[in-house]
Amino acid sequence: MGDSKKIMDEYKKKPSDAKKIDASKKIRVGIIGTGWIADAHIASYLKMPDVSLVAGADLVPGKAEAFFAKHGVKNVKLYPSHKEMLDGEKLDAVSVCTYNATHAECAVYALEKGVNVLLEKPMCVTLDEAVAIVKAEKKSKKIVSVGFQPRFDENMKLIKKMVERGELGEIYYIQTGGGRRRGIPTPFGTSFIEKDTAGLGALGDIGCYSLDMVLNAIGYPKPLTVTGYKSNFFGKSVEYSNKPEYVDIFGVDDFAAAFIRLEGGIILDFRIAWAMHPDTTGDTVIYGKKAALRIPSTDCWNGSVGGEMTLYRDVAGVQTETKIPILETENDLFDMKIRSFLDAVKENGPSPVPTSQIIYNQAIIDGISRSAELGKEIEIKIPKI
Repeated sequence: MGDSKKIMDEYKKKPSDAKKIDASKKIRVGIIGTGWIADAHIASYLKMPDVSLVAGADLVPGKAEAFFAKHGVKNVKLYPSHKEMLDGEKLDAVSVCTYNATHAECAVYALEKGVNVLLEKPMCVTLDEAVAIVKAEKKSKKIVSVGFQPRFDENMKLIKKMVERGELGEIYYIQTGGGRRRGIPTPFGTSFIEKDTAGLGALGDIGCYSLDMVLNAIGYPKPLTVTGYKSNFFGKSVEYSNKPEYVDIFGVDDFAAAFIRLEGGIILDFRIAWAMHPDTTGDTVIYGKKAALRIPSTDCWNGSVGGEMTLYRDVAGVQTETKIPILETENDLFDMKIRSFLDAVKENGPSPVPTSQIIYNQAIIDGISRSAELGKEIEIKIPKI
């Protein structure tokens, strides 16, 4: 369709020469936590010519040794805790790949030691923890970047460009979320489902991605109030659980929903699921006064676009629908996440995914949890830092 091609030609990113990496000075990197997500971090670091992996830490005896051996990395100092590693090594940066419940303490301690932090998502569990991270970051004058690699996807960039350029007009309502029909993440043990280690379930694991997709597109307005709901019918059911032996220790949400009021009069209608009967919680739709954009959901939601998007608008009094084909992203999203962080470390910022934005993401997640527990709407109060 000609109209579709015109839109794509206008918004496509023009190719540019890749930045040449200066490998003359190595960035000394340590990895805190060597579970499955750390595999993606180390794989990307090993592609970077200006990185020297010098240290690793894990609470489980022998786990760090096996991790680095699996990736063929030698001459790495290993420690039984993040504190011992940060006390014993002079590092430029760390990846925090630990349980959700320990994100804050690891990030804050690293910042106190003058080390830049790539912090896996979700940022943490509570708003109080997010505030502590931001305070430590400001005091240290170091960088924290939160692990939202979907931001580097060309389709995500296109959504943001369309909003910023006024294609949709003033935004007034957004419905978003995502879901897995059966997708409680237990193949790697129980760290995702136990309250003491995860703190959050689907809400933190994939809900933070869904929130970031739309909030980043509209400029991260401040959240004001939230009415939240959460449940764990599937995780606590022997009939539906993908690991019946884990039912008794399942302590987080497998479904959450919320109605959120944002600054600027924008309403956010949100749903997220690890497990449910339908195959989707619905597509994301951004409603603007000039046009609306539908972003298809996916079968196993992880922060991506499920197919060609649709732009709804009136043209000369005629209601039209324009299909927007999927854009290809040339490079690996995880590699782009790691590279953007390393460049920010070398150039002293700015952070590619800054805490100044993600604290709002965390405030919403925290607000949903608290509202659900109280059974009523609550005001979101973010202290001035």
